[in-house]
Amino acid sequence: MNKKSIPATVLAASLTAGASGGEVVKVPSEVAFKYEQVDNVRVFYREAGNENDPTVLMLHGFAASSFMWRDVIDALADDYHVVALDLPAFGFTEVSGDDEYSYTFANLTETVEKFIEQKELTKFALAVHDYGAPVGWRLAVDNPEKITAIVSQNGNAYEEGLADGWKPIKKYWNNPTQENREALSDFPTPESIKWQYEEGVSDLSKVSPDGYTLEGFHISKPGMADIQLDLLLDYASNVEQYPEYQAYFRKHQPPLLAVWGKNDPFFLQEGAKAWKRDIPDAEIHLYDTGHFALETHHSVIIPVIKQFLDKNLKL
Repeated sequence: MNKKSIPATVLAASLTAGASGGEVVKVPSEVAFKYEQVDNVRVFYREAGNENDPTVLMLHGFAASSFMWRDVIDALADDYHVVALDLPAFGFTEVSGDDEYSYTFANLTETVEKFIEQKELTKFALAVHDYGAPVGWRLAVDNPEKITAIVSQNGNAYEEGLADGWKPIKKYWNNPTQENREALSDFPTPESIKWQYEEGVSDLSKVSPDGYTLEGFHISKPGMADIQLDLLLDYASNVEQYPEYQAYFRKHQPPLLAVWGKNDPFFLQEGAKAWKRDIPDAEIHLYDTGHFALETHHSVIIPVIKQFLDKNLKL
């Protein structure tokens, strides 16, 4: 029986037995759902575990939110302090006065840095995906002493990792006209989000509708499509900084694990393999799935993440 499904009466009896010398059953950590006010951003986040344990900070990508980490949080919370937030423009995070907030990756990173300061997170491992990766890389470059390890689930840092799916986006980067922007108007839509969850997945019964339905709801909010197109345009700034991120990897050699859906239409497996150039000891695991590898392969990926963190954080 899974310990998280133990009835209260059995659990109480087990704890009583432990008090008299029997085996003690550890009570699973509950996930708390909270908000932290950071300037004009009300940051939603999920938190679990003991603050005295090593911290893991989780940063989601497009089109997702902290919800994507739900199974990982449950698996890690008994041994780690886990914090997973929703970035501005995603999930349940609220931005007051949208016209006063600049939707760029530099600004997203500034918000996350202030969140980290307010939460007094002095050291943490990063778990990143998609858009969360360049936010994480910027954090690491600015605060290398705080980073204890890195887990990347299809979070790219190398140009060879950019797939053909980026071609129309690159055209927008190189010539940000209204025409090129409108050519990407189907990108921030519920239909496109569902496609991103399903593309590259051989067995669609493994894809829960919860994730893409939730994100489709958020993307349909007034003004959200334009915000997402602004972020898509600014993603070029991350590619420009790839050499700086790679220099960080080479200099600081953080323990790094890449768990990668190799059929991702946006981030090729070559992006994962490239880490070996800069971090020879990097662990690279490829899975026969798409962009949201945790949605279909969480049962095999989560034990790999847990083993990696146990090896590198419980020294």
